[in-house]
Amino acid sequence: MVLNNIEHLLEKYENGETSLKEEQQLKNYFSQETVAPHLEMYKPMFQYFVVNQQEQFTKQLPLKSKKVFNYKWLSIAAVVVLMVSIFITKPFNNEELMLTAAEKTEIKNAKEALAIMSKHLNQGTAQVNYLGAINKAGTQVDYLKEITNPMDRLFKNKK
Repeated sequence: MVLNNIEHLLEKYENGETSLKEEQQLKNYFSQETVAPHLEMYKPMFQYFVVNQQEQFTKQLPLKSKKVFNYKWLSIAAVVVLMVSIFITKPFNNEELMLTAAEKTEIKNAKEALAIMSKHLNQGTAQVNYLGAINKAGTQVDYLKEITNPMDRLFKNKK
């Protein structure tokens, strides 16, 4: 009867349907000295489970957590490196360094002459700005001419 019960429990165990209490019965049976000959192959497996259950982890685990790298400092360093590289690699204007003193004064005089000419040109265009208003009024007068001559408009449409 006990052997029948063990075989039934083994079948349930292989299907994964046993409870913890039934598994404990199997462990107790296979931990005995005498086991049915046709079930001898299960004995080492269940003995391993018993031995494994008694094992304990005794190594001391460190409780200190590793410091997490602070990305804020990394971003600040990246910005500093970027700014320094911009100022260091800023291309120098070699043309200005190669100009002689006479050429520099000529360029300065040309800039002043262009500034004076621009000032006078702006004054001249300010005096002529009223012509834009006259031109606009002229186009409005052209519309009035079309309204006064309705017969011309009729004949223009027929062509």
